[in-house]
Amino acid sequence: MATYLVGDIHGCERTLRALLTKVGFSPDKDTLYSVGDLVARGPDSLSVLRYFYQLGDAANLVLGNHDLHLLAVANGIKPVKVKDNTQPILDAPDREQLLDWLAQQPLLIDVSAPDGGFLLTHAGVSPQWDKDTAVACAREVEAILCSDDQYWLLENMYADSPEQWDPVLTGLARYRYIINSFTRMRFCYPDGRLDMQCKLPPAQASDSGLLPWFDVPERQPLEQAVVFGHWAALNGTLQPKLYGLDTGCVWGGKLTLLRWEDKACFTLPAQ
Repeated sequence: MATYLVGDIHGCERTLRALLTKVGFSPDKDTLYSVGDLVARGPDSLSVLRYFYQLGDAANLVLGNHDLHLLAVANGIKPVKVKDNTQPILDAPDREQLLDWLAQQPLLIDVSAPDGGFLLTHAGVSPQWDKDTAVACAREVEAILCSDDQYWLLENMYADSPEQWDPVLTGLARYRYIINSFTRMRFCYPDGRLDMQCKLPPAQASDSGLLPWFDVPERQPLEQAVVFGHWAALNGTLQPKLYGLDTGCVWGGKLTLLRWEDKACFTLPAQ
């Protein structure tokens, strides 16, 4: 039995299947976790969605920004972008089944293990949150996505503010901060404020005063490692208690898979 964690797939179904075959993944005995962004930009987002859906309890995922955007498009809130290659999902006979299932996926997964386990999320964990706050915030937004207020939240989630966490935030300001932290965050200012614009590698942003979210000096300590994706410009990062798995497969890079038990890393170039 093994636990595998995979980086951003973005519809690259052939590469995903080939990589899982390479490591001998078996849904009968192994578990697969995805850092989100199953869909968009790649050649076959529909097949990726169907594959994860069909894996049942053998697969777990967190929502990424592109997954949330797909839900907004499916609700008629945003137009379909040709470059996203998601029209086949919207035309599929099992569309509603897949999208209802997708909307029920979490923003944060807390996995216990003998070595302390990990927190799985798409972009990261706000440096201003401890673990209890992060879990509670994730559950707040997840509950709305599974409720009759889903449309309202998806319609109003598109904003870069607020940039600073405050426990007294309420309503859309609170939910936007939570969504941005879990699905869009890359850089922060040294005081922990979010920057939603810069997508460069950290070395190229050093003159801006920005820091990767995980390097903020006053970052709240977490009890577990954090596994995340979203930031292709990092080209992956493997540090103690910090595992970034987005290695830009959809942009012609590679897909990365981490076996948690021994921290072995497996990669495959985009197929």
